[in-house]
Formats: sequence, structure tokens, C-alpha cells
Amino acid sequence: MSSFSSPFHGVFFDLDGTLADTAPDLVAATNKLLTARNLDPKPYQFLRPYASAGARGLLEGAFGIGTDHPDFVTLRDEFFSNYEKALLVESKLFEDIDHLLDQMDQANLPWGIVTNKSQRFTNPLVELMGLHERSASTVSGDTTPHSKPHPEPILHAARLANIDPIKSLYVGDDIRDVIAGKAAGMKTVAAAYGYCGCKEPPEAWGADYLINSPLELVNIIFPNRD
Repeated sequence: MSSFSSPFHGVFFDLDGTLADTAPDLVAATNKLLTARNLDPKPYQFLRPYASAGARGLLEGAFGIGTDHPDFVTLRDEFFSNYEKALLVESKLFEDIDHLLDQMDQANLPWGIVTNKSQRFTNPLVELMGLHERSASTVSGDTTPHSKPHPEPILHAARLANIDPIKSLYVGDDIRDVIAGKAAGMKTVAAAYGYCGCKEPPEAWGADYLINSPLELVNIIFPNRD
């Protein structure tokens, strides 16, 4: 595997819905809000796409409210508390992601994580998943003054990893990821297997590549393998 060569000098991933399937625990934290108010929990498949937008999206899906609603902050903070207590109950890496990361590690191809999730949740989750020591850089939504779709978090991750963004790849399951990756000068991959919660389908995001499973990334990252 170490003889694999790649046209990229580094690969960066969104976390929720791209690298890790965290929706089960995010939805559970959301439904706990509903049941605490004697409301029926929402079906998992209904709330899953909203996980792409974090607390904001999940509260919209569960309660039909936006950030300007007077109850938003209270519900958001309670959601954060619920989620923080159960970060890694059912969450796991997507199938074949660990295989992909192993191949990149063996090829000495650095990879990193750029997420809009706050450090409060990103750092312990990445640690619990055993990714902290392997990741060349991990950047959260509050690491820099900006979050995606602004390119600064991705550029910051590339600087930390000492990788030229122009020679890098960014993989994400939301149109914000593609916008941010392109603005950072990276080639982009739309992960159609993820949560894809925005209105536009992944085919319309303008990504350089579209994948329906993480395994398809192997051929993009290592196009010359046997």
C-alpha cells in the first residue's frame, strides 16, 4: 500500500455526514428535547438530513423554528447539553472510511478534519474515535473567526498541516463544503452518501467529483493503484 502515489499532497474531510455518521446521536439529543416537552419524537430518517446543519438544522426539523425564534437559544443550549453527555453512543465512522484512512496513512499522505462543529464537541469526539493522533490538523467551526462556507477554516487546516491547498482535496456532504473548498483553491468531492441536507442535490453543487460511497474516494485519491 505504501507504494501508492497520489496527485494530492493532502486530503481534508468534513466530519459529520462525511467522515463519521454522527446523526444517530445528534437525532437522539434532539428527540430528547421533544420528549421532555411531552411531544412525540421525530422519525430518525426525517431528522437525519437536518444533521448536516447541526443544532440550527435539527431544531428547525424538530420544532419548525429558526435562529430568530425566542425559544431558539434555550432549546439550542439544552440540545448541546444532551449531546455533550452522549457524543459516542451510536456514532461511528462510515463504512470503509477506516480502510481509506489506513491506506492514506500507509502512503504517508496526510489528512485532516475541517468541521463547523464547535471545539466543545469536535475535540472529544475525534479523541474518542481514535482520530486525534492520526489527523494532521483538526479545525472546528470556532477555531477561526469564520466557519464554512468561508474558506478560512480549510486554509487554516492546510497551514497547520503544512500542505499547499492548491494541491489538496476537500470532501464534504453539504454545498457549503464545496463552496469553501473551491474558495480555498482545493479540488472538491461531494459526498452523496452523507446527510446532504441542503435543497440542491449533490449533483448541482459544482464539485469536481461526486461519490456515492467512501470507497469511491480510493480511486480518486490513488488513481494509479493496481
